[in-house]
Amino acid sequence: MITCLQAVAGTLALWALVTPAAAQTPQPPINRLDEVSAALRACWVPPPLDQSRPGMQITVKMSFRRNGELFGQPRITFESAGASDDERLAYRIAVAKMLKRCAPLPFTETLGNALAGRPFTIRFIDQRKLRQAENAP
Repeated sequence: MITCLQAVAGTLALWALVTPAAAQTPQPPINRLDEVSAALRACWVPPPLDQSRPGMQITVKMSFRRNGELFGQPRITFESAGASDDERLAYRIAVAKMLKRCAPLPFTETLGNALAGRPFTIRFIDQRKLRQAENAP
């Protein structure tokens, strides 16, 4: 169970890594909610295997401005039970790097107006080691 202090420290660590940065690769305009998830998943790079946990799940809640920039502080709302502090930190850093790589998202005016300021939640599941085990002879 995560204590309040650990949750605050995790949020602060995540926020400290997320700074305004231009997206590194031009993306097509995002006009639908499912495209927001797809764009974020395309930027997601899980931690190195030696720092990872099979089946690890992490959920982050964030809000965006009309122009696709982050609004306020992203917040981790769920992490897999049983993960060590080091594993949790590795995934928090991966989420922060994902947000830094992706932000700002290229929202269309319509989506930006609809999504601005509203909470948006996305869950990431690291299935790399699970897939490797399934494919083993």
